[in-house]
Amino acid sequence: MFARNQDFGNRGEDIAARYLKDQGYKIIARNFRIRGGEIDIIAVDSDVLAFIEVKTRTSNQFGTGLEAIGYRKLKALIKTAQIYKATHSNLPEAMRIDAVVVMLNKFNETDSVELVKNIS
Repeated sequence: MFARNQDFGNRGEDIAARYLKDQGYKIIARNFRIRGGEIDIIAVDSDVLAFIEVKTRTSNQFGTGLEAIGYRKLKALIKTAQIYKATHSNLPEAMRIDAVVVMLNKFNETDSVELVKNIS
């Protein structure tokens, strides 16, 4: 089941990355991991370094994608973003955390993509 969930998540991240590119974001990294945290997509939006959490869903039965980003997850995202920024150079000074919620239908096709900027 894990491999299937991982494939599901990867599909959502691919859809989100294409959507972000269409919105003018420049993707600079994907799946940046440290102990205790992961950032799905790191991109530049105008002059802002954006750290993007992607949530892929087929329904809101267990809550929306945004509701799945609780206090602990947000804290881990902020810590991971700070470490990324500290270990990489030539990046914009301004930073924010965004979220992309991808909804798929029962045929695994994209129903909707929602971008929420600055969720922190």
